[in-house]
Amino acid sequence: MKAIILAAGEGLRCRPLTLTRSKVMLPVANRPILEHVISSLEKNEIKEIILVVGYEKERIMNYFEDGLNFGVNISYVEQKAQLGTAHAIEQAKKLIGPEDSEFLVLNGDNLVEPKTIADLLNNYEGDASLLTVRMEDTAGYGVVLKEKKKVTQILEKRPGGLSRLVNTGIYIFTPQVFETIEKTPISENGEYAITDTLQLMIDEGKMVTSIPTESKWLDAVHSWDLLKANATVLNASKNLKQEGELEEGVIIRGNVAIGKNTIIRSGTYIVGPVVIGENCDIGPNVVILPSTTIGDNVSIRSFTEIQNSIIMNDCRISSHGQISNSIIGSNNTLGPGFTAEEKENLEININCKVHKAPKLGTILGDDNRIGGRVLVKAGVMIAVNCQVESGNTIYRDLSRDSVVL
Repeated sequence: MKAIILAAGEGLRCRPLTLTRSKVMLPVANRPILEHVISSLEKNEIKEIILVVGYEKERIMNYFEDGLNFGVNISYVEQKAQLGTAHAIEQAKKLIGPEDSEFLVLNGDNLVEPKTIADLLNNYEGDASLLTVRMEDTAGYGVVLKEKKKVTQILEKRPGGLSRLVNTGIYIFTPQVFETIEKTPISENGEYAITDTLQLMIDEGKMVTSIPTESKWLDAVHSWDLLKANATVLNASKNLKQEGELEEGVIIRGNVAIGKNTIIRSGTYIVGPVVIGENCDIGPNVVILPSTTIGDNVSIRSFTEIQNSIIMNDCRISSHGQISNSIIGSNNTLGPGFTAEEKENLEININCKVHKAPKLGTILGDDNRIGGRVLVKAGVMIAVNCQVESGNTIYRDLSRDSVVL
């Protein structure tokens, strides 16, 4: 069976991290979300993968290439305009041959484990099947109404108590779906949605079935959701390797991975689960606490404490820093005494809509230069290529190329 992975979107709600990369390339446990998806497919013996790319497609294609290094064969098609999920699937039509009786469709920005996909592969039936998870809070998600296995209606992003079954966006179709996609009406937001295609199939009397799963399915809607996803993957990781150099006096507790050519200097204290990448220089006397991921080529100087955070590649973090529940993008330089304040139940305005973050410090995009003794207030985000001089307190979001003197 072939799989179509939808990976063309921008991920606007994950700004500023997606100003320089697509959402599917955001790292969880030091691997892009999309890599976790491809790995789960490969473990289900699905080797033929069609990636529908668009926004920042070169970054995806350069990373995965032909898929050989990931045990799969990847073909690429481009969705040149963001016209919805049905339109995205239609772009792959020419790569779905007459010999394909069914094919799988899933999103490249949702974390799934192999068993999640297996639950659908082992139970699908009818003209189309969709995978559902039961959630108490369904706000912002499409929900499914059904009679036994048969889906009767799909309601998109309507909060309320009509159903607790959330559509995961993982489907199995027959090639006949392309005929229905061609008849799918455009939605109010100007897109062709695959859920509208499915509803059209239901209205035409075709058999659309709902397959439940209790396996892992994580949707990182906002940038801060990556912290929960990161913690979940780290907690599930087993037998992490320590390939770097540990100086005398390093204390490690729990499950900790250390990459090649990384040195952990004396007096550093690490409590897992933690993943540290390759070519890093950590310490001396650094504290790294659970659910933290540190990328490749990162240096962290003495007396800095980091917990429940994601530090991406090529960062330089000076001494006496305090980083908690935060995400630091690639190629950032943080001066001595950098502090990210944190709070719970924050209300954050994104695109003129208020969203709630359960607990958050700060989120930095790529390529920022932050001076010494800088405090970033809880929930404040710094975009890309910003410069903040020493001694400042950042009270509000900084847009691209901002300078704070």
